[in-house]
Parts: sequence; structure tokens; C-alpha cells
Amino acid sequence: MRYESEDGDILWACTGESLISRALKPYREPAFLQLRDLLHGADIRTSHAEMLFHNYEDPPTYRPGGTYMRCDPRFLEDMKWMGIQIMSTANNHSYDYGENGVRTNLQYMDQYDMPHAGTGGNMGDASKPTYLDTPKGRVAMIAATSSGPVAGRAGEARRDVKGRPGSNYIRWNQHWVVERQAFEALKMVSDKLGWAEQARQRRANFGMPGGSDTEVLFMDHGQYEEDAFSRFVLGEAFEKRSVINPNDLARNVRAVSDAARMADWVVFTIHNHEGGATPNEPSDHIKELAHAVIDAGAHVFIGHGPHQDRGMEIYKGRPIFYALGDFILENDTVELVPQDNMERQNLGWESVPADFYDVRAGYDANRKPTRGQSVQALRWQSTMPLITFKNRELADIKLYPVALGFGRPRSMQGRPLLADGAEAREILERIQGFSRPFHTDIQISGEMATVKL
Repeated sequence: MRYESEDGDILWACTGESLISRALKPYREPAFLQLRDLLHGADIRTSHAEMLFHNYEDPPTYRPGGTYMRCDPRFLEDMKWMGIQIMSTANNHSYDYGENGVRTNLQYMDQYDMPHAGTGGNMGDASKPTYLDTPKGRVAMIAATSSGPVAGRAGEARRDVKGRPGSNYIRWNQHWVVERQAFEALKMVSDKLGWAEQARQRRANFGMPGGSDTEVLFMDHGQYEEDAFSRFVLGEAFEKRSVINPNDLARNVRAVSDAARMADWVVFTIHNHEGGATPNEPSDHIKELAHAVIDAGAHVFIGHGPHQDRGMEIYKGRPIFYALGDFILENDTVELVPQDNMERQNLGWESVPADFYDVRAGYDANRKPTRGQSVQALRWQSTMPLITFKNRELADIKLYPVALGFGRPRSMQGRPLLADGAEAREILERIQGFSRPFHTDIQISGEMATVKL
């Protein structure tokens, strides 16, 4: 007797973030249905839910992660029809409708039988693995975010105090390395304006050291956190650095280690906007996280958040996708816009949602957008990897280019189709170039690509 999952074979389809606000089932373009067939041909299919599923039961917070996200919950059935089996939920929009909105979103995902990971009623719920049983074995997902308001971070439950609903938020500190001349100028400004002394007092409240001769804490951001200041460090060159919070790293490593002993396959996924030296590169703290969770037992690492692809790396025989671009991008057809966001675009009570989206995109007299993601083609292009493991070893990675209708009216754009022609090559060449610094060899053949292992 033998279980099918004992073979250690699985085909994994990974998609980036899904900002869905409309139906998927009515459409029938061949390139759309071919993409759906690719998904259904895989044993496990994942995506990231950056849209909140609710019917406006809860009031919005003062400031969202951009758009106040909302999708009719019934379109979860469309995600399942498309092939998606399990979704991550931690991102900068998780808290758009506050703590109650976190709960409402998850209630609808449970109602429509969509497994999820990354947010919960407290930090224990938000950071724990979620499991999905498949013919090829038990799959675990752990999900987190390093982007968004700190207020949306889930709180730990104690024996005598309830936890706080929110996301599995991974904190990090940014600092800049600068040369001597710039360092001395920044130090003078910080001293003269009182920021240095303010930083020492603030850090003392957290039991932390107040600075050193090689560090300047610059400008108060008004947060009662140890990272309330921009840090400039004396060095030999100008560099951008980020350091992951060790407690948050340890919590997620524990979750992956747990899942690796409870499931056959483990995926870790994180929402992160932060870039490295350029927006196309992953940040230091995300690279450290990716390596740490694979060391702990994850088979696949998926990043998303910057609304574009970033490079990929093969680390110890496991794939790391530092960012997959959007799989669905329909945040310009969210049906209602809270007044707080209207006012941010200088719109009044009489304004309608289309007014908000027009102003945000800077539509001209010919109804052409002039700014934002509406004029950036790479925001409307992404890669979908299909990953094959044989006998529990990485055997093959194929990359398929996905196009989301760049330049079309908002009623059309945002829905994925398999890209073709010059656009397909543009997408594949982009991830090929972004992956070279990681010594990843991606070979393009027609309208798909293969990672040479």
C-alpha cells in the first residue's frame, strides 16, 4: 500500500496579488481561459488577497493603505472558479476598515470556504500556519506583511488580556549609511533642532541605547516606537540598509518550523513594498527573512506588494520570488469611496467614485491618465511561475507572462490574460534581468521561460 503523496511530486502555481472587485466567470477570451487552464492543471494554486471582502458593515479607518479596499464577497467564488485554492491576507490594506473589518473579511472567506493566512483575531491567529489537504499532500501557508500602518499589527493575547485583531506584521528599521561630510551636517542639524536629545529620551523609555558617535537619529515621526527616527550611520559610501525585528523574525521562523513538521509542503508569503537600493531590488530585511524561513523548512517563498515583479533566487534548492506583480488589478472599480479619501483629492460630498479615480489618475481632457500606476506599464504586467518538485526536490520552474490590459478603460483593465508577442517578451526579459544579481539563469523560449537549475 502506498499513499499518492509519498512520491514527493507536486506542481505549484503561484500568483501575485489579487485586487479583485469584479466578476471573472463571464469572460471567455482564449488567453484568459488558457491562463485558467494552467492554474487548474497545478496541484496547488495560491494568490494574495489585497482586496477586503465585505459589504460595508464596518466604518473605515481615518487613513487607508491607499484605496479603501472592498470586493463583493460573492466574487470569492470567482477566485475559486479561476483555480485559486488558498490566499494570504496580510497587507497594508488589512486594516482599512479597522479591527472589525479584519474580522468581517475573514468571516466571508470562511463562509465561501477560502482558506486564508496572515490576519486573525490576535497575533497567534494571524501568524499561525493554515493547512490545505490535496492529493499530493498537506500544504501549509504562513503569511505576513512588512508594509502598512503599525496600528494594523495584531496584538498578542495574554492570560488576562484579549489579543487585538490585525495582521502578522513584521517590523523593520531603515537606516542610511552616509559619508563623513554628510554625517557631520546631519549631526549638526539634529543637535541644533533638539532631535538628538529627544531621541535619547524616547529611546530611554524603551530601555534602548540613545545613540552613538557613528549614528544620528534624525527627525521625530511622532510614533511611540523605537523606530520613530530616521537613522543615519557613518560609513565609507552612501547606502540604504534595513534590519528586521528579531522578535518578529523568530515568531515566523517558529511558525514555519511547526508547519514543516505538520505538513508535506510549506509556502511562506509576505506583502512588502520596501525596495533596496532601487525599487526593483528586494530590501535587506526581506532577503534575510526569505533565507531564514527556507532554512526552517519552507519550500517556496513568495513576495508581493510593489505592484511589479522583482528578481528570483534559488536558495538551497528552494525558489524565492522576491515579488510577483499583480495577478488582478481592479482597485479603480471599487464601488464606494469613503469621504476621507474624497477630501484627500479635494472632492466634496456631491462627488462620485468615478470622480475620485479620475482625479487620482490625473485624467486630461481626452480622458487619458497622466500619473500614477495608470501610466506605468509594468504595474499591469506580471509573471506566474509553475514550480515542479519531483521526489521532494526542485525539478523545474516555468514562467508565464501575464498582462492586465494596460491602457484600456477601467471597466476592462485589471483582469489577467496570458501575454503574447512583444509584451510577453518584455515581461520575461524584465524578470530575467532582475534575477541576474542572484545568479539565476532564466532562458526565454517564445512566450514562456524556464529557470535553468
